[in-house]
Amino acid sequence: MSSDRMNVFALSQAPIRTLHFTWFAFFLTFVMWFSHAPMKPFIVEAFNLTNDQWKALLTLNVALTIPARIVIGMLVDRFGPRAVFSLLLAVSALLCWGFAFSTSYEQLALFRFLCGFIGAGFVIGIRLVGEWFPAKTVGVAEGVYGGWGNFGSAAAAWTVPALAAYVYGGDEGWRYAIATTGVIALIYSVVFYRQVRNTPKGSTYFKPKKSGGLEVSTWKDFWFYIAMNLPMYVALSLLTWKLSSASVGLLTQTTAIWLYLGLVALFGLQLSQIYRVNKDSLRDGVPEMQRYRFKQVAVLDWAYFVTFGSELAVVSMLPAFFMETFAVSPVLAGLLGGAFAVMNLLARPGGGLLSDKFGRKKTLTILIGGLAIGYCVLSQIDTAWAIPVAVLAVMCCSFCVQAGEGAVFAMVPLIQRRMTGQIAGMVGAYGNVGGVMFLTMYSFVDASTFFLAIAGAAALCLVAVQFLEEPKGHMTEVTEDGRVQLIEVG
Repeated sequence: MSSDRMNVFALSQAPIRTLHFTWFAFFLTFVMWFSHAPMKPFIVEAFNLTNDQWKALLTLNVALTIPARIVIGMLVDRFGPRAVFSLLLAVSALLCWGFAFSTSYEQLALFRFLCGFIGAGFVIGIRLVGEWFPAKTVGVAEGVYGGWGNFGSAAAAWTVPALAAYVYGGDEGWRYAIATTGVIALIYSVVFYRQVRNTPKGSTYFKPKKSGGLEVSTWKDFWFYIAMNLPMYVALSLLTWKLSSASVGLLTQTTAIWLYLGLVALFGLQLSQIYRVNKDSLRDGVPEMQRYRFKQVAVLDWAYFVTFGSELAVVSMLPAFFMETFAVSPVLAGLLGGAFAVMNLLARPGGGLLSDKFGRKKTLTILIGGLAIGYCVLSQIDTAWAIPVAVLAVMCCSFCVQAGEGAVFAMVPLIQRRMTGQIAGMVGAYGNVGGVMFLTMYSFVDASTFFLAIAGAAALCLVAVQFLEEPKGHMTEVTEDGRVQLIEVG
């Protein structure tokens, strides 16, 4: 395969085959993860839910993914993506079945929370694709992976309601439709394990020296890293508060207090692990050739906060938004809502391609600016709009959102190869932090204000992106036997 071109139809080439096996695994995780969103009318009727209870389920769906992506990132760097992705698909199928056959709102909420674990699958493929493609094409390869994988939310919106209504039918059809996605994922977990390798033949799979946290290069970066972990705990605390509110009532005040204390303890534990990982290298000094600037990770965190975070929130509420604004059927609302996610097919690879060709910083600047404008336009949609015009506005906005996601992860594998899983985990977790915060805000405001608030967050992120530095030259990695290898990054 040429180092500066990629033909996604060249299935005889091992990297291309690996890419297709990997995006389909990610696709299945998103189908399972978002299979509940277009099922709103069926689930609300079955359990007699209030609107606040339904919105709580939407927020719960993205909560666990915040710590899960951090943990999965560590596991991927340690054990390799092949085994970790296969195991995640199998476990996700069980969680999917648990939600589908819940008999009370409390069970629904518990399994929707646990299903947030499914969303961690994205991190695994970032490391795997980064191992198989060189710097000149890694952006578009990661874009194909992310774009076709994220399309799973649109596929769920288009197929699961139809499966429930026209194949299974009856009051219980929604349960069997959701459970079917889990059956497919369980079968594919075996296929993935049998067909995929961690690296090309003869390549080294670099692992971090220690597990438990990112290795950083300076004490300044150490404290910066600690500070960047705080928003994740803020998001989880916000979720705890929301679930203990009178309108939702899933948690008692006593339980909420214990959860707050647990989050404080968890932060203390994480702090100790980060210190353990870094104390010796920072005391002795990190060799110049192995240094990197943590601000690169931080800027990508915030960029993914507004891109994927807003997508998570919007794909969760958009089917209901179309149904309530234009008084359409649940099946048609699912099709219209899927318009946001369907752009992933072209936009995310497009963002990666633009990033490869024209630079990481310039591409992110343009796309996040376009995202801010797009959400301002969506805030103006009301019953006076023609449905096709509203869908066109949604698709234009979503192009910038998802191309921005592609541009973010075009750069992630180029920072430090041995920690790509952990960096992807942290960046990905920030996407879920954005999802939790935006969805929590949505529970208090109308759709117009919701879209405007996302636009404002994007404008602030645009400032942060100006501090991003283009990767240049090579990154340096050291094998277990002490050999130094240079990996091209720009």
